[in-house]
Amino acid sequence: MISRIFTFDTTHHALWAEQIALDLRLGAQVIPAPAAAKAKCSLALEVLEEDIEVLRNALDAQGVMFREFHG
Repeated sequence: MISRIFTFDTTHHALWAEQIALDLRLGAQVIPAPAAAKAKCSLALEVLEEDIEVLRNALDAQGVMFREFHG
């Protein structure tokens, strides 16, 4: 299973992104942010490859700031 990790600057944004993913019934779950991501928030969202584009667009539309980690 291939996935991507989205990182955030705040816990608020991480949990907001999780709620958006849940509302859209996307394959995503909160995980600890990888140290290599150098994220400001210790939470990250792991997203299934087939749901990345949908979630990326939804987060942009809602104004959730995020970065994609390609570790």
